[in-house]
Amino acid sequence: MGTICGAVCRCRQNWAVPGLASRAVLATSIGHVLPHIARIAQSLGLAVGTAPQVVDLLDERGGRLLHRLFQRLARDLTDAEMEAVRVVTDPPLDGAAMTARLLTAPTLAVELARRGITVEIGVLAEAELWSVYQPVVSLADRSVVAHEALLRGLVDGREVGGGDLFFVAESAGWLNRLDRIGRESAITGAAPWLGSQDLFVNVDPRSIHRPQVCLASTERAADEAGIAPEQLVFEIVESQVIADRGHLVSILEHYRSLGWRVALDDVGAGWSSFSLVSAVRPDVVKLDKRLVQELPDDGARAVVRAVTDLAHRLGAVVVAEGVENEQLAEEVAALGADMGQGWLFGRPVSHEPPVEEPEGRWQPVTR
Repeated sequence: MGTICGAVCRCRQNWAVPGLASRAVLATSIGHVLPHIARIAQSLGLAVGTAPQVVDLLDERGGRLLHRLFQRLARDLTDAEMEAVRVVTDPPLDGAAMTARLLTAPTLAVELARRGITVEIGVLAEAELWSVYQPVVSLADRSVVAHEALLRGLVDGREVGGGDLFFVAESAGWLNRLDRIGRESAITGAAPWLGSQDLFVNVDPRSIHRPQVCLASTERAADEAGIAPEQLVFEIVESQVIADRGHLVSILEHYRSLGWRVALDDVGAGWSSFSLVSAVRPDVVKLDKRLVQELPDDGARAVVRAVTDLAHRLGAVVVAEGVENEQLAEEVAALGADMGQGWLFGRPVSHEPPVEEPEGRWQPVTR
């Protein structure tokens, strides 16, 4: 049996994670806590029974609702409140035995730690997630040729960007899960309107351990969405590239075996850009927007020209990110960039599927 650090870090050490519970009894002497728990439980669909200083919860859906309740409580209660609540899961039916169990039961803080539930997981579990899309245009004629999908979330009524979501996910150990959700959301959200244009999808290579397994659901989502493999471009960020270059190459080889293309994002942001471009040999090189927005600085111009020349020699196309005005658009085009992305061409937006007008709606009225 292991030990629990408690409410400060809530980590789990050597505990076997408990299975789903169909019943939980919680007890505390803090007056406001149990009514709050009961209200949340009822809103989730749990059967709620109450007695003085006790709330009895029954999950008729195999434990999933109780698990959601625990995730919610990790967000809603303070550390002090969780330390003051005792919890027994799947208690004995005998009243005396249950009372005895409650006297020595773990606190809610310990129970959540045993189940691996943290505040961060509570936030992510309750977040509403969706994708927004920013256009990528040809600098030659300004036509839209692709869209980049970006993850967004609604947390406590506030919209949160993908960077914050992934920061929380990494802290909670949910990076793999959120990365998968992001990929699938990008694909399914674009299916109704993408047409023949390309779709750029962000992926964190640290979340891919066995490509054949980890990417199976993404492959299935693309197939079900009817998006051709050659339309998908998976972006990896230079700063997130894993140290094991051999593993990275195996991931990218799997992408390409499926007909997908690879983009290297934020190129020019670090010292390793040139060696990484040569090692990865991406199909698309995306110039870091901070570098682009330093133009027409001579140093930035030299870096952009060098990266663009290298990319073209390797057969890649170049996208300049962060293009927010005509001067920058003309500058990056003159330096050899093929495509542009930025507020000049469009901000990230949610796309709704086209609505088909009812037949005959616009027909002239005959009298």
